[in-house]
Amino acid sequence: MDDGLTSTFAALADPTRRAILARLALGPATVNELAEPFATTLPTVSRHLKVLEEAGLVVKERTAQFRPCRLEVAPLEAADAWIAQYRAFFGERFDRLDAQLKTMMAKKAKEGE
Repeated sequence: MDDGLTSTFAALADPTRRAILARLALGPATVNELAEPFATTLPTVSRHLKVLEEAGLVVKERTAQFRPCRLEVAPLEAADAWIAQYRAFFGERFDRLDAQLKTMMAKKAKEGE
């Protein structure tokens, strides 16, 4: 079963693909522009782009003879929404830990007086 989150996280697992998305967050770019900072071949970057396209994270547009790529944020928003529930869970735990540590420090300070 391949749902949107699985595709998104699989695409994000690779650092090169994350770097491509970071570049596209600045605005559309051609494949050549995206390949420029990497010490790899153009076909390799194209394969990374294909994974990102299949995950719905990148869309290739057609402008005259150019085919700029642009970031599609909807899959990232879905991943963020899924992560948010765990962020809240751990946030509550950290708040409880913080309160416990403050109680322990206050008790220790009181005993030291």
